[in-house]
Amino acid sequence: MKNEFRICNICKAVNSKSLEKRLKEIDSEATINIGCQNVCGIGRSKPFVIVNHKLVVAKTEDELINKVKEQLRK
Repeated sequence: MKNEFRICNICKAVNSKSLEKRLKEIDSEATINIGCQNVCGIGRSKPFVIVNHKLVVAKTEDELINKVKEQLRK
């Protein structure tokens, strides 16, 4: 099954361009959907990504990438 990443390009705590590039490095064949994900409360203060329909949140983008890798191993 192909992985799916969802990121927001509106939230202030998420750098969507940087995050998209790093997610492509993890899985170049994954589907990446960019747009509002309706997680504005979290996205205002913390970076996040939705990985295969599961919300992953961290304090920094580096920590977020590590958590995404963990999530994909499950």
